[in-house]
Order: sequence, then structure tokens, then C-alpha cells
Amino acid sequence: MSKKGILFVVSGPSGCGKGTILSEILKDDRFYYSVSATTRAPRPGEQDGVNYRFITRESFEMAIKEGRMLEYTEYCGNYYGTPLDVIDQKLAEGKNVILEIEVEGAGNVKRIRPDSVLIFILPPSVKELRHRLEKRGTETADVIDRRIKKASEEIRCAAGYDYIMVNGPLDEAVADMKTIISAAEMSSAANKYKIDEVLENA
Repeated sequence: MSKKGILFVVSGPSGCGKGTILSEILKDDRFYYSVSATTRAPRPGEQDGVNYRFITRESFEMAIKEGRMLEYTEYCGNYYGTPLDVIDQKLAEGKNVILEIEVEGAGNVKRIRPDSVLIFILPPSVKELRHRLEKRGTETADVIDRRIKKASEEIRCAAGYDYIMVNGPLDEAVADMKTIISAAEMSSAANKYKIDEVLENA
């Protein structure tokens, strides 16, 4: 029996630096980043299969009906979700799959796939998170206030995750993420196949 990949679910408030950390992790070809599907129209510069898998509402609802979505939600009149097909294929190939989704979706994944590993990325502080959002210079003060309020709600959900890490200096954050991944890869749940292999060679 060959080793299957592990499904990692990563969440954290907007502006906490999830993307920067994951871009470093994904340089390792043992990992596959799952691209979410959506029924909304592409924004300028977005590419199908890179930013999202853009599909019609009818196709999305058919996928839900046929059980081909791991999790999904409807937001502002559009569906967003995680297609199962590629995930199961990559896991079977031994690749670790990374989902970057919000806390509600993460909880749904954990219920459906209890062997998934949930990682929550915290900012050093809410004050620092506000500073990072302001530094972007892309949103009004009102929008930033709403994001901070939402972030505080999300942070309270972090206790339900398997691992919690803080995104401070990038090199330290990446090292922490790699430590979590190594721990998950050495867990008994991920290595039951090794027991059979050892017994077969008794």
C-alpha cells in the first residue's frame, strides 16, 4: 500500500500573510494547491485555473447535486467551492494538497474529511494586522474596520484548528509551517501503511 498525500486546510484573516507563506511552501513539488471553483465572472487579470476555476451556475449546482464538491458556500449571489476530482487524484498520487479557505469552509472539510489537517495563521496582533491592511493602501478606513471586525471573529475560531502559528518574520513563519507539515507527515494516521509493510516483511 503506497503512502497517500495529506489534505491541509489553511485559514487566517485577510492580510495575515497566508499567500506569502504558502508561496514558499509550494516551491516543494510534493504539494498541490487546490484552486477553488466559482460562478462569479473573472476580474481583470484573473486566469481560469490559476485564480479560480470559473464555471457556470448550472455546472456548479450539478456538481453539488452529484456530490462532486468537498465544500461550498454562496456569497453575494455567487457560489464558491472546492471540487473533489483533482483533490482525490492528487492525494492518491501521494501529493499533499493545500486548501486556502475561510473558517466555515474549513469546518465543513474537517467534518467530511476528519483526517484533514487544519492550520490557522494568526497575525502577531490585531494592531499589526490593521497596520498591514493600511499599508496596502487599497481600501478605505471603513472597509479596513470591517475587515478587522471580521478578523477578530475568525481568530476566535482558531481554537478549533489542529495547529496554530503566528506569521511574524517570514523565515520563521515558513519554518513553523514546515514543522507542522513534518509533524502531520509523521503522525500515526498518515503512516498506518508502514505498519502493514513492516509486518509483511516479518
